[in-house]
Amino acid sequence: MKIHESITFDLIEQAINSHDYVGFCLVCGAEHYGVEPDAVGYTCEECESRSVAGAEEILISYDKLLK
Repeated sequence: MKIHESITFDLIEQAINSHDYVGFCLVCGAEHYGVEPDAVGYTCEECESRSVAGAEEILISYDKLLK
């Protein structure tokens, strides 16, 4: 799966530093709160895909997701 273009490295870094348990939908880029750091496949409230991941998990896979 490819990462949405709105999810930048800087945005992920800000999310992690906020300590608010932020995650992002990899399909539409929507931001979600209350997402566990290692979450993968949570349902997006915006586009209803099972593509929400925790910011930390996205950071770990960032290089792979860009391809």
